[in-house]
Amino acid sequence: MEDILYAPWRDEYVTNEKIQGCVFCHISKNAFDDGKLHVLYRDEHCFIVMNRYPYTPGHFMIIPHTHIDKLEELDPKVWLHISSLAQKGVCLLKEGLGAHGVNLGMNLGKAGGAGIAEHIHLHLVPRWERDTNFITSIGNTRVYSTDFDKMYQKILDLVPKYI
Repeated sequence: MEDILYAPWRDEYVTNEKIQGCVFCHISKNAFDDGKLHVLYRDEHCFIVMNRYPYTPGHFMIIPHTHIDKLEELDPKVWLHISSLAQKGVCLLKEGLGAHGVNLGMNLGKAGGAGIAEHIHLHLVPRWERDTNFITSIGNTRVYSTDFDKMYQKILDLVPKYI
């Protein structure tokens, strides 16, 4: 007998319109679609977008507009700006969302674990005490405890106060 885990919310991933080329460049160039693309913030250097397939509720990324795969070649002004936004983002997640902690990370290059290796991005992943359980460890499955669009709206409402 085969075990089946149904995940109907992933249907959109399979059936949705596919973006040609770099997904982050697409988001960068389509500010008129910020709501549909789940953009939380944008300025002249970068944008902040929800991770569509998050590790935990509230997981978002800070991404430079520049299509670049090497952090060491990113304009230092842009890197400092991203770092400043990361500090504000951590504050938003801890104070605004009530996260007990936050993981920050960049997976640089395919060998470094990057899912989208051609365009660098910084992950901010809110964490709560006891937010992992056996299904993640044994079943290799994530349980997302809240509706993605509700979480997007909640964080979007917090952006003016923190970012």
